[in-house]
Amino acid sequence: MIINHPLLGPRDSSEFIYLGDSELINRPQWQGEEASDDAVDSAINRFHKYLYLRNNPAGEHKELWYHEQGDRSWLVVTRNTLSHEIIQVELAKDVSGRDSK
Repeated sequence: MIINHPLLGPRDSSEFIYLGDSELINRPQWQGEEASDDAVDSAINRFHKYLYLRNNPAGEHKELWYHEQGDRSWLVVTRNTLSHEIIQVELAKDVSGRDSK
């Protein structure tokens, strides 16, 4: 599979490490302003969802890839999980803060 890196051009997927759903970019805040039991429970709940619950869609999916054997950049790759067709590749820093759904 060839990943068209936005800065370096086409690269073989063996240069990259697949890290999972691109929602991993949006790490929840662990520290709230108040330290009540409800706030702590809410933070624990958010982190449980962040760490353990993942979507596994058939079809178009945004994934996080790390260019380990290259410039060490983080990429968000939109890929069809059924055909492995790569639809779009973006630098993760260009995507963070946007709604990635």
